[in-house]
Amino acid sequence: MVSTMRCSKNIAERVLALIAGALLAGCGAIAQQTPGTLAVRDARVDVAGDAATLDLGLDCRLSGPMQDALDHGIPITLRVDLRAGSWAHANAAVKRIELRYFPLSRRYQLHDLDVAEVRSYATPGYLVAALGSLRLGLPKAFASLPPSTPLQVSARIDPSALPGALRLPALFEPAWRLASADFAWTPAAR
Repeated sequence: MVSTMRCSKNIAERVLALIAGALLAGCGAIAQQTPGTLAVRDARVDVAGDAATLDLGLDCRLSGPMQDALDHGIPITLRVDLRAGSWAHANAAVKRIELRYFPLSRRYQLHDLDVAEVRSYATPGYLVAALGSLRLGLPKAFASLPPSTPLQVSARIDPSALPGALRLPALFEPAWRLASADFAWTPAAR
């Protein structure tokens, strides 16, 4: 009986050691993953009559896991938030941009999800470079803003647009973190 207890104790210790080793290896792999980078290079709101557009330049570098997901046909959606005015009385607009790869045609696409505009590219480098010159339509409220209204824009990955299996990693793994700092500009620069 004592021998059986020692044997099961040894097995339990080995199983716990294997689990601990796997967890440590997983934590090491997460710590080694480098997040991508996303920054707002420049932004401007153009008004023509009662229409307003956001000219936006993003500098983007996808992490390895994001690029792998994209290369396997999983769309990556970026959310762009534009705010005008103070926090208490802000006009806001949310724009969504989808990056996608179609393996059969071997084409990368950039799709403004609010309009039917889709641009197609041959390489992922061209796709990411296209984020440097976006032109996004805005609600009519932005066309009637006073010229002295402060504006602020930011961009980030939208984890809710990912398939279910990738939503949890997008929330916790550093390689799935992709967000810009807020970019504010003065009315004189607008």
